[in-house]
Amino acid sequence: MLTLIVPGLIWTRQALADLTCDLPLPAFTNLLGRGRLIQRPALGSTAILAKIAGLAAPLPAAALRRLALHEHPGEADWLCLDPVRLNFHERSLIVDDPQNLRLSEDEAAALAVALAPTFAALGHLEVLSPQHWNLRLSASAPDFQDLPDATGRSAAPLPLKASYAPWRQALNEAQMVLHAHPVNQVREAAGLPVVNSLWPWGGGRLPEFDRRAVAHDTLWSDDPVARGIARLLRIEEATLPAGFRSAAAGRPLVVFDALEPPARTGDAIVWRDELARFESDWLAPALDALRSGRLNALHLIAPGDLATAELQVSRHNLWKFWRKPRALAELVAP
Repeated sequence: MLTLIVPGLIWTRQALADLTCDLPLPAFTNLLGRGRLIQRPALGSTAILAKIAGLAAPLPAAALRRLALHEHPGEADWLCLDPVRLNFHERSLIVDDPQNLRLSEDEAAALAVALAPTFAALGHLEVLSPQHWNLRLSASAPDFQDLPDATGRSAAPLPLKASYAPWRQALNEAQMVLHAHPVNQVREAAGLPVVNSLWPWGGGRLPEFDRRAVAHDTLWSDDPVARGIARLLRIEEATLPAGFRSAAAGRPLVVFDALEPPARTGDAIVWRDELARFESDWLAPALDALRSGRLNALHLIAPGDLATAELQVSRHNLWKFWRKPRALAELVAP
């Protein structure tokens, strides 16, 4: 069985119809016509991943990605504290995609050294990669919005509760440090995006799990949180391959997230290009594998803001020749 989690696939029904009306998607439309389409309540991709892996949500992203990028996080509580850029747009602060920063290792290290004293009372700051920073907590932390869910949207202020007070103070101080930091001054002079805040999210420690509940033997993703799940579950893990035709046999769980950034920014041209690549590199060869018997089932999960679409296609579904192809817009309920 091949399971594909595809964030960014779902737009509104009319938008999907307009975006794909002239885009040839024979594999996708055939699979959609022959398979079983189910509408489920809205869930984010990380919550879906947790459910498939048999883990409780919300996921402790910081501990999981430390397991993937560095070493076992032990029994400590961790919190993601990632560098971000907040952009003013129409009187709102929009959380820019962290990938757009493209910090170097030296830049990230210099910024983290300057910011570590600001968060010393809350925990120990460490840099896992230029865009992934963790805080080893010395005290409990409240809940924060996940950065993947906040990206491309307006940044909401922290709640006015006592538990958030030290975090509001630390983040305000961090913004002042970042504003005056030489790394940002050099980047601004060069026309590069600057780091003007940090985003706390994904707190907790590694969870308990039931290995017997895991239905997949491989997980492919470029997301370190997903790869941390694979290591936790002791299944094979790797970055996302070029396509299904290059994939080894087994029961892979795949996070294909190339559609998500252009969907969040409304970049229709890039989104269409990535959808065409998804069709040619993943769905077309997966459909061929279903027909030949090399694959017994395909499960596609598309998270959306209002609902989650699930498409289940087994090999015997392909024999239902009376079922005609369905337009991609039908992924969204009327």
